[in-house]
Amino acid sequence: MAKSRHIDAAERRARLVLRQLPEPAAQSAEQVTESLVALHSTDPASVFLSVAARSRVGAADVERALYDDRTLVRMAGMRRTVFVVTDPMAAVVHSSTTAPMAEKALRDMLKLGFRGGTLDASWVAEVEDSVVAHLSGLPEATSTELSALEPRLREPVVYAPGTKWETEQTAGTRIIRKLAMDGRIVRGRPKGSWTSSQYRWQIAPEPLPDLPATEARAALVRAWLASYGPGTEADLKWWTGWTLTQVRAALKAVAAVPVTLDEGTGFVLPDDVDAPGAAPDRAALLPALDPTPMGWQGRGWYFPDDAKAALFDRSGNVGPTVWWQGRVVGGWAQRADGEVVWRLLADVGTDAGKAVAVEAERLAAWIGGVRVTPRFRTALERELAG
Repeated sequence: MAKSRHIDAAERRARLVLRQLPEPAAQSAEQVTESLVALHSTDPASVFLSVAARSRVGAADVERALYDDRTLVRMAGMRRTVFVVTDPMAAVVHSSTTAPMAEKALRDMLKLGFRGGTLDASWVAEVEDSVVAHLSGLPEATSTELSALEPRLREPVVYAPGTKWETEQTAGTRIIRKLAMDGRIVRGRPKGSWTSSQYRWQIAPEPLPDLPATEARAALVRAWLASYGPGTEADLKWWTGWTLTQVRAALKAVAAVPVTLDEGTGFVLPDDVDAPGAAPDRAALLPALDPTPMGWQGRGWYFPDDAKAALFDRSGNVGPTVWWQGRVVGGWAQRADGEVVWRLLADVGTDAGKAVAVEAERLAAWIGGVRVTPRFRTALERELAG
């Protein structure tokens, strides 16, 4: 049996730079998104700043792709997180991940109840159909506007009854979220700027193709390995939110090749075993929740342990990071006056400092007069922002 090829941390960082941190060039928002598989959108500003770090397109180009051309789709996906993906990838994510999430969302909803009453599937289905019917006659509507049209969305349901976590939610919170998971409605243009998360809702332009789940999981793993490989089973299980059995079946379906990593066994695609070419020296300022720092569960090969307290919040959300040669070397923030400020947490030399300064200046010009505050704030970001 042939010995597995070893891919060390240095080669993994070279692959990361070549595939995920190219010099900003004339690639579109769609091309950036495809190269990263999915952009985190829990914080809407992350989508725009992730594109800005890797291309020269402006915020208006990203908005066009999201809201006019619909070549980018904002949807719930891996780990019950909201992502932006390309239109072709939306069907893959839906069939592999979101559809099972919607089924679980309904089961979880039915465990709740009204004060003194039960919540059943027929009531949920009736309210969902009513929401869709109302929205079909409108160009778009906010959740508040939909609740005015369908008052049952305002019905209070009880979460965790009889426990110390008992609280009330409106039924609409979960029903609208499930309608989006089912692909019946989609998030439209937000109220406010590109940093806002107060989305308007629209009827989905057309149903997403219904792919076999096993085929969709294989397609998603193939895309992930092409961008993030090598990665371990644990990396994929964490990133997708699937079971280990599903991850292993998908790896087998794409004929993934095992390789050895410093951390153990990893996998690459069959045509990706050989070492890549040399990576250029590359500085980058990536936003909070950027897909690159959030791409793997095991991060020791690119994220120093002594930087994590400054750059992650207590829930594991990464803040704005500074990169040099495929590793995290610091963090950045925007001050109230719009200035982009940064701090290196490692001695990486004069050339690196100059390159980071150039990127900071470019980022400040791209952001312009908009003020960006990450939704999940970290210790260093708060300190730098003042």
